[in-house]
Amino acid sequence: MQSTYTIKEVQQIIGAAGNVVSDATISILVTDSRRIINPAASLFFALSNRRDGHLFIADAYTAGVRNFVVQNHVDAIMPDANFLVVANVLHALQQLAAHHREQFTIPVIGVTGSNGKTIVKEWLYQLMCPENNIVRNPKSYNSQIGVPLSVWQMNDTHTLGIFEAGISVPDEMDKLEAVIQPTIGVLTHIGTTHDEGFETREQKVSEKLKLFKNCKQIIYNYDQLIDHKDELQSRECFTWSRKFNLADLYVFSETTISGKYYLRAIYKEQEIECLIPFRDEASIENAIVCWATMLAMGYSAADADDRIERLVAVSMRLELKHGINDCSIIDDSYNSDIQSLEIALNFLDQQNQHQKKTLILSDIYQSGLEADTLYKQVAQMIRDKEVEKFIAVGQSLQEHKQHFHLPEMHFYDDTAALLKDLSRLHLHQETILIKGSRSFEFERVSRALVQKAHETVMEINLNTLLSNLNFYKARLQPGVKLMAMVKAFSYGSGSFEVANILQYNKVDYLAVAYTDEGIALREAGITLPIMVLNPEPLAYDKLTTHKLEPVMYSFNLLDEFVKYAQEADVAEYPVHIKIDSGMHRVGFEDFELETLCDLLEVNNYIHVQSVYSHLAASDNEQHDLFTLKQIGIFEKACEQIEDALGYRVIKHISNTSGITRWPNAQYDMVRLGIGLYGVDAAVSQDDTSLRPIATLKTTVSQVKKVLAADTIGYNRNGSLKDDGKIATVRIGYADGYRRAFGNGVGRMLVNGVIVPTVGNVSMDMCMLDVTAAEVKEGDEVIVFNEQLRIEELAHQIGTIPYEILTNVSERVKRVYFYE
Repeated sequence: MQSTYTIKEVQQIIGAAGNVVSDATISILVTDSRRIINPAASLFFALSNRRDGHLFIADAYTAGVRNFVVQNHVDAIMPDANFLVVANVLHALQQLAAHHREQFTIPVIGVTGSNGKTIVKEWLYQLMCPENNIVRNPKSYNSQIGVPLSVWQMNDTHTLGIFEAGISVPDEMDKLEAVIQPTIGVLTHIGTTHDEGFETREQKVSEKLKLFKNCKQIIYNYDQLIDHKDELQSRECFTWSRKFNLADLYVFSETTISGKYYLRAIYKEQEIECLIPFRDEASIENAIVCWATMLAMGYSAADADDRIERLVAVSMRLELKHGINDCSIIDDSYNSDIQSLEIALNFLDQQNQHQKKTLILSDIYQSGLEADTLYKQVAQMIRDKEVEKFIAVGQSLQEHKQHFHLPEMHFYDDTAALLKDLSRLHLHQETILIKGSRSFEFERVSRALVQKAHETVMEINLNTLLSNLNFYKARLQPGVKLMAMVKAFSYGSGSFEVANILQYNKVDYLAVAYTDEGIALREAGITLPIMVLNPEPLAYDKLTTHKLEPVMYSFNLLDEFVKYAQEADVAEYPVHIKIDSGMHRVGFEDFELETLCDLLEVNNYIHVQSVYSHLAASDNEQHDLFTLKQIGIFEKACEQIEDALGYRVIKHISNTSGITRWPNAQYDMVRLGIGLYGVDAAVSQDDTSLRPIATLKTTVSQVKKVLAADTIGYNRNGSLKDDGKIATVRIGYADGYRRAFGNGVGRMLVNGVIVPTVGNVSMDMCMLDVTAAEVKEGDEVIVFNEQLRIEELAHQIGTIPYEILTNVSERVKRVYFYE
C-alpha cells in the first residue's frame, strides 16, 4: 500500500540535476546503508550529518540500491545507477516528504512540547484507532530526518495522521511544519529540555508554536501560554487548566481511587470526570492533554473517560537480557506494528553473539493494510534479516503461513499453546526477539525465557551510549580514527552487548585489557580489530588464533613474541608499540628507543600497526605543561620509529579528556574510554550532551520501625538519632556496593527522596534511614543514575568513577535498553 513515484517525478519534485540512466519506481526512502530491505524500490539520501553519507554510497550500491540523492557528483563506476544532484540533501528529503504530504486531505495532528510528545502521540493513537486508520511516527522519529521519513508512510488508506516534532535550536520548526502540515496542534508540557539551545524559555516556546501556524485548531495548557496569546490569535483554541476556571476544560478536583487517579472537571458548564490508570505526575499531565484533545475533536465526555481509563503504558524501548540456555533475549513484548517490527529486526541484526537468530511474533493489529499484503511484507522483512527460526502466534499468522519460508518454523494458536510447547523448541545459544501485540501477553514468554536473577539490576541505555559516542565523534578532526575501550567488562557495562553497538556504528578499533576478554568478543561475533593492552606470553597462541593485536611495551614481551612467531611460522603480525612519555606505568622510555628501533628495523615477524602513549592528566588544567611535555616526547618517539620502519604507523595519545581538551593531539586515532559511559572530568555535568548510560537499582526487602536506642547492623555501628524507620535493601558489598558507603556515608534515592545508609554494609544487603520517606516493601531504590551520579558516589568514599562502575559485580543482572 506504499505510495510510489517514478525517479523522474522525484527529480522534478526536488529540482535535482543529474542524469536518469534507467527507469525506477520509488516507494522507500533510505538514509542508512545498513537498513536496506527492498533495494530496487529504495532511494538513498547521502546525508551529511555526523558522518558523510557519500562515504556509504558504495555500501548501498552493493546492497542493490540504484537510486541516490547526492550533493556531490560521484566519480565511482556505477553505470546503472541514477544520481540526483542537489544543493542540500536534507532539504531534498524534506521537500519530497512535503510534496507527498500535500497529496492527502486527512486531518493531521501535530504534537510538540518539551516533554511527553511521544507518550501523547502513542496514547492518542490508542484512543482514536477504533474508528481511524492512523499513520504516525515510529517510536520517537521526531527530528529533521525522522519527521520526513514518518510522513512518507502516508497512503490512501489512512484517515488520520499523528506526528510529533522535536527541536533543539532556533529555525528548525518551520522546516518540520512544512513537512507535517498539521491541521490540529497539540502542545505538551513545556519544561527545561533543550533550554540551552535558546536565549530564553520564551524564545523556545515561540519556536515550538511555529508548528501550529497553519492549524485550524490548537490544544494547549492555559497556564503555560498566558504570555504567548498574541501568537495564537485568529485560530480556534481549546485550553485546559488545573488552576484557572477560564479554560475550556478546568480540572478542579484530583484524588486517588483504588490505585488510579480520579479527575473532575468543568467542560461546557457541565461537570465531567476521568479515571487515569496512572499516578505519576508526568502521566497525569499527558493524560489530561489527551483528554482535552479528544473533547476538542468532538468525542463525548463519556467516551473519552471510558477510553482513557483503558490506556496502557507505552513501552519506549527494547530490553536486551541474558536468557536461559545461554540465549540472549530481546524483549519488545508490549507492542507490534510494522514500523516497530522493522526497528526491532534491525536491532536483532546487530547482535553477533550467537549465530542463530530467532523471532517470536504475534499477529499484528491495526496496520492499515490488507492481511495478505501485511504478512507478505513481514515475511520479506524477516527473510532480509536472515532469521533462522520463526515462532508465530495467532490466527492471522496461521492463515498466511504460506508467505513464510524459513529454515525452521512453528505456528501456535495462542500464547498458552506456545508456553506449553516451549521446552520442545530447544532454544539454545541463540538471540531471540520477542515481538508481540499487548493482548497476547508475551511478557509471560519473556519471563519463561529470561535467566532468573536477584532484584538488583544495572540498566544500560544503549541509545545514550550511542549519543555519547557521537558527542566525541563530533569533536574529531577529519580522518581521525576512534578506538573504543571495552576492557574490564566495558567498565562494568557488559561485553558483547556494548561491542555490538560500537561495531554496528563503525568505530575503528576496540581495546581490551587481557587476551581472554578479546577471545570472548571474537566468540561473540565481533570482527573489529582488537588491541590487547596486557598480553601474556603464555597466551600468544590463542591471541594469534583469534586475530588479536598485542601491545609491546617491554623488550621481554617483544622478544617472547618474536620467539613465538618464529616457532609458529607467523610473519608480519600486527602489534602496537607503547611509549612511556611520563606516566611511568608501562612502555618504552626515551633511552630505550634506539635499541627498539634497531630491533624493529630488521624484524619481519611483526608489523607495527600503531605507536601510542597515555596522557597522565589530560583533564587537569594544573598539569597542562606536563601534558605538553608528554606530547613532545611522544612525537619525537614516533618520528624515530617511523624512520626505522620506513613506513607510517597509526599514532595515538589522546584519551577521553584528551579528545575534548587537546584537539591538536588527536593525531591519527583517539582512545575513548569512560567518556563513552557518560563520565568525563573535562566536561561539565551541566552539559547534557554527555550523559551517564547506567542506572544501578535495587528494591526494598523489608521496612522496620526502630527506636533511637536500638542499634542497627553488624558490630552495632548504626543507630538513629530519634525514633524512626529503616529499609533493608537488596545490595551489599558482594554486589559492588563497598563497605565504605556504610554508616551514613552513602546515599540512595527512594521514591524521589535522598536517604542515607545506616549501619555497616553487609555482603548482600544494607540498611537505609527512610524516616523522611514514604516507603513500602518492594519499592524501587536507585543507587546511581543520571540524577544521583556516580561522580557523587565516588566523592562520598574518596575514589574515582572508574572504580564505582567496574566494582559492580557480574552477579548483578545487566539489562540493556534500546529505543
